[in-house]
Amino acid sequence: MKNVNLRIARDGSHVDVSAPSWVSDSEVEAFIRSKSAWIASHMAQAAQTPMARAAQATPEEVAAWREAVSACAPALVAAWEPIMGVKAGKLAYRNMTSRWGSCQPATGRICINVRLALYPPECLEYVVVHELCHLLERGHGPRFHQLMDAFMPDWKQRRAKLR
Repeated sequence: MKNVNLRIARDGSHVDVSAPSWVSDSEVEAFIRSKSAWIASHMAQAAQTPMARAAQATPEEVAAWREAVSACAPALVAAWEPIMGVKAGKLAYRNMTSRWGSCQPATGRICINVRLALYPPECLEYVVVHELCHLLERGHGPRFHQLMDAFMPDWKQRRAKLR
């Protein structure tokens, strides 16, 4: 590592700092103090995101999100399967902190993050198409991106709403 780096958690709950071994603790502390205004504004901004809201959700809220996503996702899967020429297996729904979805190509099982209920509907559709693409291409290489471009030309804009 060459530099001192600051990272604000996606939910705005904390700041991570990394530094080369040759940088003293006092230099790191001085760097943090010099960036205090930036840290405060970015933590406040991150605290307003759906991800921050999700981090503090009650079990009742998570259950409501699960209900909303599980009510919408099967229809999206059913609509996209014939377009894409694939057949999904079981659909599952989980409250995940670092993924929007997952796919097991061998079984066709697709898992969708219930936190998608906090985002615009086009984000859920993007995740469904993304996971269905994994039934055609396992990784995220060039062929996967070609498939996404072919099936959903605006997928990058939709994905940006999740970041």
